[in-house]
Amino acid sequence: MPSSFSFLVLAALLALVPWQAIASDPSPLQDFCVVDKKSPVFVNGFVCMNPKDVNADDFFKEANLDKPRVTNKVGSNVTLINVMQIAGLNTLGISLARIDYAPLGQNPPHTHPRATEILTVLEGTLYVGFVTSNPENNFLSKVLNKGDVFVFPVGLIHFQFNPNPHKPAVAIAALSSQNPGAITIANAVFGSKPPISDDVLAKAFQVEKKMIDWLQSQFWENNHY
Repeated sequence: MPSSFSFLVLAALLALVPWQAIASDPSPLQDFCVVDKKSPVFVNGFVCMNPKDVNADDFFKEANLDKPRVTNKVGSNVTLINVMQIAGLNTLGISLARIDYAPLGQNPPHTHPRATEILTVLEGTLYVGFVTSNPENNFLSKVLNKGDVFVFPVGLIHFQFNPNPHKPAVAIAALSSQNPGAITIANAVFGSKPPISDDVLAKAFQVEKKMIDWLQSQFWENNHY
């Protein structure tokens, strides 16, 4: 009987291995896998270029991340450097973003479906936070100053807000995916194309339909560039 129980435990653990293996970007099986932009083959990620054709420029971008960006009407600008900008990031499981915040600007509540984010404040002060999954929905928040670091776990709704009415703020974020994705909550819910039924949203948010109709009529601007 003990041996049978041990076998079942082992089988259960082995069953979890494939799930853990696909929980993030696949690990590279060679030194690098630079994107072959001419390949017509569609895969989960991108097809590799012949390593003999790779050069240093495949791992480089003159991104000018030292220069400030113009912010949008929510007061932020996210400049993302992912596999679409640097072909050599393919299969390496990492990307980078510079985030500029206007005075009282914010990077509004959003999620990254494929990445954990670690953020460092370069200039100014940020009020940041994330919400845990159902049913607890615990809200964890912190005020960050220059040099401080904060982590946003993969898939959880999070935000950053510059509380200073006079000075901008700047942060750099690293993300654990070559293509982390971003879903801005307000844009997705109220700015989807075609729009979600106002009956559905009125029930979900427990407000009158005219409020939903007004929200859906607004211009939901993207702050990722």
